[in-house]
Amino acid sequence: MALGTNAAATASMMKARADKGATGENAIVLNAGKVDIILGPLSVVLSNAMMGELTARMADAVASSPAKKFLIPLNQEGVEVIGTLKEPLPHSVEKLIARIKEELNV
Repeated sequence: MALGTNAAATASMMKARADKGATGENAIVLNAGKVDIILGPLSVVLSNAMMGELTARMADAVASSPAKKFLIPLNQEGVEVIGTLKEPLPHSVEKLIARIKEELNV
């Protein structure tokens, strides 16, 4: 399931073969608790992130979800996670995919 903060984000995930997609605050708030895994940048748990697109309700829904969260530490919000390596996004995505495969025993 693809849940995006905006239509472009949702469309990109659908293009990457997500089977369902929805956009916006209500879609994220409603569905965050129904999924097993949440993937995304660290900003999905930060209120007012993504230039204001990520609302407090969205951040709370994601942070409070019982789903396992795999977050990439992108520093777009002025938040730096100490102890992480600064590397190109494609490398982080490769590590993310490997970690998910490990989690799912694939």
